[in-house]
Amino acid sequence: MIGILNQFASRNNNFMPKRELDGYDRRILEALQHNGRLTNVELAEQIGLSPSPCLRRVRLLEEAGVIQGYEARLAPDEVGLGLTVFVGIKVERHHERDAAEFRKEVSALPEVIAAHLVSGESDFLLQVVVPDLRGYERFLLDTLLKLPGVKDIRSNFAIQTVKPQSPLPLDHLAR
Repeated sequence: MIGILNQFASRNNNFMPKRELDGYDRRILEALQHNGRLTNVELAEQIGLSPSPCLRRVRLLEEAGVIQGYEARLAPDEVGLGLTVFVGIKVERHHERDAAEFRKEVSALPEVIAAHLVSGESDFLLQVVVPDLRGYERFLLDTLLKLPGVKDIRSNFAIQTVKPQSPLPLDHLAR
């Protein structure tokens, strides 16, 4: 596990934004996290800039990878995905080649909506959505248990979502 964490740290050794984000950038990011469908004119008015510089800033934030995309947030129950499972996976070996293969396989699974390399009891933590318990049973037996290098799987079922995915807190950025 230490080898994987060291490789992760070396790839992610700069936890600060690559470009200096000022107060306007922060307000743009906050506004777009709350409503990604704002027009440029609405956004500019909301943050106190004229439309041209506002659009220029949004494009720079997109090009820098700060804004990674725009998407609709769906209600899982309303699209037939009523069960969320947090799955801790322990792998047999911690070689980069094995971890890379595992990450590749997990990333291709549409039921996995988030996957994290973690420290602690598990090596990876997956967030999985499926229609129901029977759907999870099939996913577990037919897919997860067949992933390369899987040693142990621990499933935690979400009883209720207390706080759904939220906008990122940006108070640490310039005001």
